[in-house]
Amino acid sequence: MKRFFTIYEFELKSYLKNKSFTITTILLVVLLFAATFLPRFFDMSDMLGIEKTSTESGDNKDTSDKTKTDEKDKTKIGVVDETGILGDMSVLKQTFEDTDIVAMKTEKELKKAVKAEDVSAGFDVKDDLNYEYYVINRDMYDENQMIFEGLLSQVHQQLYCQKKGLDYATFAAEYDAPVNCTEKILGKDAGDNYWYCYVLVMVIFMMIILYGVMVATSVTVEKSNRSIEVLVTSVDAKYLLFGKVFAGATAAIVQISLILASALIGYNINHTYWGDKLDMILKIPGSVLAGFAVFGIGGFLFYAFLYGAMGALVSKTEDINKSAGTLQMLIMIVYFVVMFQLPTPDSVVMKVCSFLPFSSYSAMFVRIGMGSVTMAEIMTSAVILFVSTFAAGWLAAKIYRMGTLLYGNPIKLTTALKNLKNN
Repeated sequence: MKRFFTIYEFELKSYLKNKSFTITTILLVVLLFAATFLPRFFDMSDMLGIEKTSTESGDNKDTSDKTKTDEKDKTKIGVVDETGILGDMSVLKQTFEDTDIVAMKTEKELKKAVKAEDVSAGFDVKDDLNYEYYVINRDMYDENQMIFEGLLSQVHQQLYCQKKGLDYATFAAEYDAPVNCTEKILGKDAGDNYWYCYVLVMVIFMMIILYGVMVATSVTVEKSNRSIEVLVTSVDAKYLLFGKVFAGATAAIVQISLILASALIGYNINHTYWGDKLDMILKIPGSVLAGFAVFGIGGFLFYAFLYGAMGALVSKTEDINKSAGTLQMLIMIVYFVVMFQLPTPDSVVMKVCSFLPFSSYSAMFVRIGMGSVTMAEIMTSAVILFVSTFAAGWLAAKIYRMGTLLYGNPIKLTTALKNLKNN
């Protein structure tokens, strides 16, 4: 074990002393921490959708200029109402806030105005249940039709009440009677937990990809300069590989922890200035963080060992991507499967993925955060993951040892496994 800790210490120091590692960590920590203070110094109320907090003098400053700008930026909508059911358009103007309503006489005039972009859109009212909508390019989130149909529906109800001799106010009060609900969530609220689970899945994915390649590169560099031949004659191959992998895991945990801590601490200090809008991402329950730590570390170690084995199969760093291509494809498939299944954490696919060692690192902690999972299931998944990680480490060490003697073209994984079986 002494040799393991010697290698571990050496490899860890090489990570921490690496300028790009240190500078990247410090830069991200400072930028994220500073970003949480932005609402203190800049008005972000419009972007965050919160009420502005400004002094009376500030509110009255340049009022005339602001009014002119608002008038200039107002959206214009053309309306043709030959039936006259909309009256003087006052209701329409109240319905479409911050919008100029331009009354037009004919459909031809309306189409001409839309084509010339004098108005952004136009409505031609046929009766209280039918209309035509004119627009040049329809936006993905065009709400004009929905708003206008709501207004026409209200007009239709008024006309119906007049015909039947009903009091519209009484009818509307009963028709739109609010239903009160007091939520009593006895388990987990998947809606509230969705976004931080989404972010953490991305974090662990990036962590595996970036640091896994670093482990593979470290192994390949030692092989290419033949220093590995000296190392394996004095130190057991498993100590060399385990030392590299655990050092990489420690460096990754240190960097990710510092970055996450800077964001969480900064947000907790300034959450009132953000209007608590980022709670859905940065207010992470302890149980989810614990699950992320356990399964994230296990998943990282599992793939880091496999990356180390892939690095031992090549003699040049430029061949790493070719050797690790299948492994990276597997990681990508797991990532997209979990992302697509994120809204349904208790689906059969997620339940299966939460017990497979190559996918449980993300699927299980998503189920912890959003789904229904028992402690027995969590423990079973964790045992499977860490036993598989140990097995992957043992196999990777064997490949690592064999790879030190093979140079030239990249070795296929199947060939390496056959050689191990024959030996």
